[in-house]
Amino acid sequence: FDTATETIKQGGTRRGANMGILRIDHPDILDFIESKSEQKQLNNFNISVAITERFMAAVEQGGEYELVNPRTGKIARSLDAREVFRRIVHLAWSNGEPGIIFLDRLNKDNPTPHVGEIESTNPCGEQPLLPFESCNLGSINLARMVRDGRVDWEKLGRVVHEAVHFLDNVIEVNRYPLPEIERVTKSNRKIGLGVMGYADMLIQLGLVYNSEAALKKAEEVMAFIQREAREASAELAEKRGPFPNYAGSIFDRPGARPLRNATTTTIAPTGTISIIAGASSGIEPLFGVSFIRNVMDNDQLLEVNPLFEQVARQEGFYSEELMRKIARLGSLAEVPEVPEHVRRLFVTAHEVSPEWHIRTQAAFQKYTDNAVSKTVNLPQEAQEADVAEVYRLAYILGCKGVTVYRDGSRSEQVLNIEKVNKQQEAPAAEPASRLRPRQRPEIVRGCTLKMPTGCGGLYVTINEDDEGIFELFTAMGKAGGCASSQAEAISRLISLALRAGIGVDDIIRQLSGVRCPSPVWKDGEMILSCADALARALKKYQEMMNARRAEQEKLRQRQAESEADEQARNGKPEPRAEPERGDETALVQAASSASRPRVMLSCPDCGGTIEHSEGCMLCRSCGYSKCA
Repeated sequence: FDTATETIKQGGTRRGANMGILRIDHPDILDFIESKSEQKQLNNFNISVAITERFMAAVEQGGEYELVNPRTGKIARSLDAREVFRRIVHLAWSNGEPGIIFLDRLNKDNPTPHVGEIESTNPCGEQPLLPFESCNLGSINLARMVRDGRVDWEKLGRVVHEAVHFLDNVIEVNRYPLPEIERVTKSNRKIGLGVMGYADMLIQLGLVYNSEAALKKAEEVMAFIQREAREASAELAEKRGPFPNYAGSIFDRPGARPLRNATTTTIAPTGTISIIAGASSGIEPLFGVSFIRNVMDNDQLLEVNPLFEQVARQEGFYSEELMRKIARLGSLAEVPEVPEHVRRLFVTAHEVSPEWHIRTQAAFQKYTDNAVSKTVNLPQEAQEADVAEVYRLAYILGCKGVTVYRDGSRSEQVLNIEKVNKQQEAPAAEPASRLRPRQRPEIVRGCTLKMPTGCGGLYVTINEDDEGIFELFTAMGKAGGCASSQAEAISRLISLALRAGIGVDDIIRQLSGVRCPSPVWKDGEMILSCADALARALKKYQEMMNARRAEQEKLRQRQAESEADEQARNGKPEPRAEPERGDETALVQAASSASRPRVMLSCPDCGGTIEHSEGCMLCRSCGYSKCA
């Protein structure tokens, strides 16, 4: 499936998203947990572990739990629950995966247990689905449901009824790729009505995101939406009939009104549609209040949250210079020009503690049929114990799953926030004399190094002639793909530059730090892209050759001394032996103990800032979304 997705993506018009979930009691669970530890495989998958109540009890009590062969139902072996939990936490702390879902809770709320057991969710985790079921989701912009500082309940109720009717119509008019998908979808008629603009609504109500008052409002709003959604579904059932699998469902009780839809509410990611609506994403806090949007011809547009701009102008501290400063810093926490009460109201995702992320998720989950897609943002200095506490709190408060993202941990394209949008004007280049690359000898010498990248192993062949490094070739397993062709293009330009006399160190400086969406960790270092891998390969080759030449020089000196001694004793020199070749596969590791500043992700399409929220990735500059 991962390879098929990669093949489809190479067309450049469709992105792929898959979810891989394995039960915690599966015999292969340890391999699954580690499957993306170096991000060399399953790059088109999100992975989550399906946690059971029995496993969580074993974690709390400190005992073992049993692994069961799904084919035979027999016990395969037992594992220490806390050790397995520790492994999950470590990997999630390292790169954000695996996530976890609480499988027994999904099945407890399964509306049609007589049809089948839920084993997985969609890629972002908010929609538990039976085999061949499909997502049919919609979101209400809560920012538009506020009037004069109060929630407009009448308007919200009307929109809920219209949205349920609309989503039910979608099931009928949709074109299904497979007959089985159409059959199962129409048998259960699941819809998922959710929200976006929650943070915007709180700001208009004067409520701080991480406050008890906000949690109370979240429960009040979601309870209202769920109640009205079920009422609308019941009204549709009177006109159109209940969903075909209603008999035997959890709703099939004496005196109960039949429903048209097996589920009605879901809190799904709204990254792209929230950009269109000009609203905050889902139930997430603001990711920022000021952005720099990259547009055509390398122009940059300053974009400020409309509510923040309104408050800034009303209170008299608005200026474009200040807005650009805020965009560069990413939050208001260290902007003394903004009054304290405004900073508190416009709190951003990285300023909200993990506890409040989980409590907000739990407040919405309480009145949601399906699940909630939300990301718990952790600071870069967070410890593994903090991730473990997030998981435990999510379990205690009744969440159905959770995703964590530690700032700068996942090996997507990393961007130092202190450097965002800072551009220095370079002096005009002096007219250069015409350079001609030197001719290639018939025979050159060199070696091949294997460098890991997010798109697979990159084999880098570096050759040299008598004047030094002469050329560079690359080969990647996925021939013909975008990454392979880009690596080949870069290597050709590197070879041309080398033959034209450009210094190797200059080339390394130009390529080092170039970022892409799929870097990897290797020996404690993050390789940011194919270009960055080529720079590291050149540097490694230089260091190996320098070490080899130094060793050869030592050998020559020792041999010269030995020959001199031998000649002094015998009166004639011994024939010289060639020194042995050095180990050209030795690895050169670079360690850095310097503390890293806060880092953020940059968009692979436009270079803007990417936010990690709702279990997905979103660029508000161009609309890029990994889940779309």
